Amino acid sequence: MSEERLALGRQGEELAASHLKQLGMTILDRNYRQKIGEIDIIARDGECLVFVEVKTRKSTRFGAPAEAVTLKKQQQISRTAMVYLSRKQLPDCPIRFDVAAVLLPDQGRPTIELIKNAFETVE
Repeated sequence: MSEERLALGRQGEELAASHLKQLGMTILDRNYRQKIGEIDIIARDGECLVFVEVKTRKSTRFGAPAEAVTLKKQQQISRTAMVYLSRKQLPDCPIRFDVAAVLLPDQGRPTIELIKNAFETVE
């Protein structure tokens, strides 16, 4: 992946994390990695543990950012979330999978759309 794309992704994740905090969520973990996948942001929203996938784009020319969260990506996030819950010994904790769609146009202000319950646990 190019350095420019990595920088765009990092910027999107920073904006998303700030947005989640503004919504009253507590950030617990960022870029949680396991062999099977990665979760961009893990946050607490009240009693609920929220696994957030951040997708950042400069435009919607090739589709909206959230459209990039494919079934395969959902499966990867779900499996990684189950590992997280097991390692943290939180088997009965209510969970939710959100997508933070970030648009960072070359001109104009960034926009962040938080899609709560974007998908369910996928096997």
